[in-house]
Amino acid sequence: MRASVLRFPHLRQDVAASLVVFLVAVPLCVGVAVASGAPAELGLVTGIVGGLVTGLLPGSSLQVSGPAAGLTVLVYQAVDSYGLPALGVIVLAAGLLQLAMGALRLGRWFRAMSLSVIEGMLAGIGLVLIAGQLYSAAGLEAPAGGVDKILGLPGAAADALAGRETLASLAVGAGTVVVMVLWRRLPGPAGAVPGALAAVLLATAVTAAFAVPVATVEVRGLLESVQPPGPDAFGVLTDVGVLGTVVAFALIASAESLFSAAAVDRLHTGPRTRYNQELIAQGAGNTVCGLLGALPMTAVIVRSSANVQAGARTKASRVLHGVWLLLFAALLPSVLALVPLPALAGILIHAGWKLIPFRGLVTLWRGQRGEALILVATAVSIVAVNMFEGVLIGLALSVVKTAWESSKVKLEVMDKGAGPVQVHLSGNATFLRLPKILDTLESLPEDRPVELDLTALHHVDHACSTALSHWAERHSGADTPPVRLTTR
Repeated sequence: MRASVLRFPHLRQDVAASLVVFLVAVPLCVGVAVASGAPAELGLVTGIVGGLVTGLLPGSSLQVSGPAAGLTVLVYQAVDSYGLPALGVIVLAAGLLQLAMGALRLGRWFRAMSLSVIEGMLAGIGLVLIAGQLYSAAGLEAPAGGVDKILGLPGAAADALAGRETLASLAVGAGTVVVMVLWRRLPGPAGAVPGALAAVLLATAVTAAFAVPVATVEVRGLLESVQPPGPDAFGVLTDVGVLGTVVAFALIASAESLFSAAAVDRLHTGPRTRYNQELIAQGAGNTVCGLLGALPMTAVIVRSSANVQAGARTKASRVLHGVWLLLFAALLPSVLALVPLPALAGILIHAGWKLIPFRGLVTLWRGQRGEALILVATAVSIVAVNMFEGVLIGLALSVVKTAWESSKVKLEVMDKGAGPVQVHLSGNATFLRLPKILDTLESLPEDRPVELDLTALHHVDHACSTALSHWAERHSGADTPPVRLTTR
């Protein structure tokens, strides 16, 4: 015993933390799987792989991986469009792509992505997730598109309030959200119990005790749910849409994982994340998940922060949480059949709400409205179109904003009434500011000599250089004194 303590000096803290993370992970793994249109057990499989495979690899020491609410919408769309057998192929290909990106040392480049785009992506996912799970909470079928989900909510509310079973289902879902919000405020030992677990246990107990007519989780068994993709399933990779989904899985899962790593690093004083190695670890985990036909994984900030706050000191805590998930999935799968689906919908509604950065948006609006508009535009695009194209729109807007701000140019015109008109340009002259530059130059008197000083310009692109030369040639006509250009 003494030898083991010397070899693993933090074993007691890590075991305690692993149990906390396990209790947080169970309802989230099951809820994400059900919301994704996949068997509940597949969510547990992804959590197990996140602990036993990704957890053992180098990269980040304390963050925990598993199925994430942030990918729920994309996974559901993939399952709905291509079928559950194709999911394993998509996740496998995304994992291999992550491995390649890690090997090429691209992990650190994800840190350069616009935070407004990332937060907008999460906000858009949160909005679609909330809208879809409101239907599930009422026991109704949700429309396919994000806009249709939101526009259909008034009608769904009327349907839910009109039926006895739908009203009971909605009450269970709403009660789950209320318990999760209020539970963390409880004093003493009760408040230490994860709110999601407490809410699910209470919802399960109430629905069973009072025979509430609500749907429960369908249990297929761990071995029956794990369906590795067969050779025929790989034919979907010839579909351009599937390839786009693979890229979306890889990029979004990588970005969410590495941003989570940066956030977790701020919560503890232990070893910092090695981003390229963490990207390889995530890729290895997703590759194994794909081979098992399971859900994709990312690092999850909820589980990771719970791990740190519970006192974890080494990666042993996240590995052990995978062991507890494996034992639960192997020995107690029938327990899942008692869990009401509206309770899981309530958990995901709460998770979706936390994805929307309300305070961050207010702060951005006060200080950097351009960034706030990018955040909102990204979120709206994801709701209106889809996640992948919404993120691309956000990135494009971010690039345009950066280009516009970096192309600031200052024009000073000094006309003393006699002698040449002096024009000084400073800053960066790019095509984005060309209309402003030409408007100023073309408004100068045509019968006066002009001295155009470009020495204070940091950068002149080809479009501006050509336009300035052409203007100088036009202004220096037969009856007009020549333009004097001063450059570095």
